Amino acid sequence: MKFIVQVCFLISSVFVLSQTNEDKLVFKKIFDTALTNSSSYEMLDYLSNEIGPRLSGSLGAERAVEWGRKELLKIGFDKVSLQEVMVPKWVRGPKEFALIETQPGITFDVDVCALGGSVATPSVGIKSNVVEVNSFDELVKLGKEKIDGKIVFFNRPMQPNLVSTFQAYGKAVDQRVNGAIEAVKYGAIGVIVRSMNLRLDDYPHTGTMNYGDLPESKRIPAAAISTNSAEKLSKLLKINPNLKFLLRQQCKTFDDVKSYNVIAEIKGSKFPNEIILVGGHLDSWDIGDGSHDDGAGIVQSMDIINIFKKINYVPKRTIRVVLFMNEENGLRGAKKYASVSKKNNLNHIFALESDAGGFTPRGFSFTTDSNNFDRIEQWKPLFEPYLIQSFEIGGSGADIALLESKNNVLAGLRPDSQRYFDYHHASIDTFDAINKRELELGTFSMASLIYLFDKYGIVK
Repeated sequence: MKFIVQVCFLISSVFVLSQTNEDKLVFKKIFDTALTNSSSYEMLDYLSNEIGPRLSGSLGAERAVEWGRKELLKIGFDKVSLQEVMVPKWVRGPKEFALIETQPGITFDVDVCALGGSVATPSVGIKSNVVEVNSFDELVKLGKEKIDGKIVFFNRPMQPNLVSTFQAYGKAVDQRVNGAIEAVKYGAIGVIVRSMNLRLDDYPHTGTMNYGDLPESKRIPAAAISTNSAEKLSKLLKINPNLKFLLRQQCKTFDDVKSYNVIAEIKGSKFPNEIILVGGHLDSWDIGDGSHDDGAGIVQSMDIINIFKKINYVPKRTIRVVLFMNEENGLRGAKKYASVSKKNNLNHIFALESDAGGFTPRGFSFTTDSNNFDRIEQWKPLFEPYLIQSFEIGGSGADIALLESKNNVLAGLRPDSQRYFDYHHASIDTFDAINKRELELGTFSMASLIYLFDKYGIVK
């Protein structure tokens, strides 16, 4: 009996070793192809420089949909389709203008931009005293008496002593999203919000904000102010609390318009009803070309089948690429995709999203159970030679989160995030901020993880 057990153990060990060696060879093929024969960088060059900004509802977004459809057909997917979705249409209008007036005739121009979804100021702008706060609790303490008729300045910085810059962003972004709706409760006539940026520079960072159920007549304008300008305003307020701030912006919200998610798939050779999804969001903000957010994720996702074809790998499971529309200011594309998937009982066993920039990949975060994560951690040695070994439980991505179930695994690519928020939602999120090698390393990482889930499936 002991002899039989030993033989079985040896057979099992040989099988595992052969599988591991095979996987190492496939990883090397994927790596070599991604770094020498990838299309990611060239696709992103076109998307960023020929199409440019792609805010939902814009001509740029419309052109990006058609570009995505044609490019996916060119790659050779079995099926490429457009999934209709109604999206918001918000237009920034002429460049915003703001200044600080310390006394009549003495002014300082400052760098601002309207937050996405904000209402306009009157044509002449708004001009008033400023109340600086760092939290919503401070609004409560100040009350209507000290805020009524003034502009609220939210100046809570992203916390610099957190390793995870996304965690720092999460601790600061509520003032951007909900600042206006909180300030208006106390009679504020406008809000300006310190940009979600860890460094000091002159670039205001936009981003979505909301008014909840507030009637249009009660809505107040909201703008982001660059970190350098925020520092200047804060210092001047300490010297002269009675200074005035002038803000002028001419943005406008129109009726929803028709747009599309772009969906492409290659049917699995063995388990066609098991779907592996990979994607990012096709829309961007309007003041840069969205190369990091999220052009990088789009082209990395698109290029995976390109790489599989070049190394002659035939997927066992159906691989579906989704270019989601309207992640930035509504998640309408994600909601529509999840709704249709649920209605059609689609079996997404694994979904991977890239929406954290095109910097050097460090690993992945996962939404999954302990059994699957234990198995995923066994794959870590395959990634370690490429310095992509950070695997953690901790979420996936906004566009795929609605697909979560007890019977699947969700993941997000996690690049080095230390510089990401220098560019995020700013005018400098442009193609020249992309490093070709870093982008292609991300493509390799994603293709390798997709390969493993396609080969081994999930633990049920």
